[in-house]
Amino acid sequence: MGPNHMWSERMPGWGHGNMGPGQQQRMQRHWTYMNECVPAAYRGARSTIRATPEVIAEGQTLYTANCASCHGAEGLGDGEAGRSLVPSPALLRWFVQMPMSGDEYLLWAISEGGQRFGTEMPAFREALTEEEIWKIIAYMRAGFP
Repeated sequence: MGPNHMWSERMPGWGHGNMGPGQQQRMQRHWTYMNECVPAAYRGARSTIRATPEVIAEGQTLYTANCASCHGAEGLGDGEAGRSLVPSPALLRWFVQMPMSGDEYLLWAISEGGQRFGTEMPAFREALTEEEIWKIIAYMRAGFP
C-alpha cells in the first residue's frame, strides 16, 4: 500500500495511545465494562421504577443536590465544582443516550463512583438509596427536562 492509501501508516489510529492522559483516565470504566462487564453485584440490574412525571421531578431534585455541581444542570460536564477536575466530569446528556449506558452500567457508575478509575466521581451507594439512584437515572434519560 502506498502512502496515499486510506490505511497507510500516516492514518491516525483510534487506539489507547492516541488519547491524552485525561481521556485515558476517563475511558478506564468503559474499557473495564467492555472487557469484564459490570461487577457481579450489578449484573442484570434493571430499574425498579417507572419514569412518571413525578419520578422525573424527584430525580431532578436528587440530581441537582448530588450531581449538578460537577456535571452541570443539563449534564454537560460544566458544573462549577467540576471545572478544575482532571479528567473533567462526564457529559451525561450525551452519555445516557449511548447503547452501553444500560441500567446495570449506570447503577454501577453512580453507586461505586470513579475512585477505582482515578476520577473524582464519588460513590453514592451509601449516600443515596438504590431507588433514589434509579430516579436520577430516569431524570437523565428523560433529557434533563
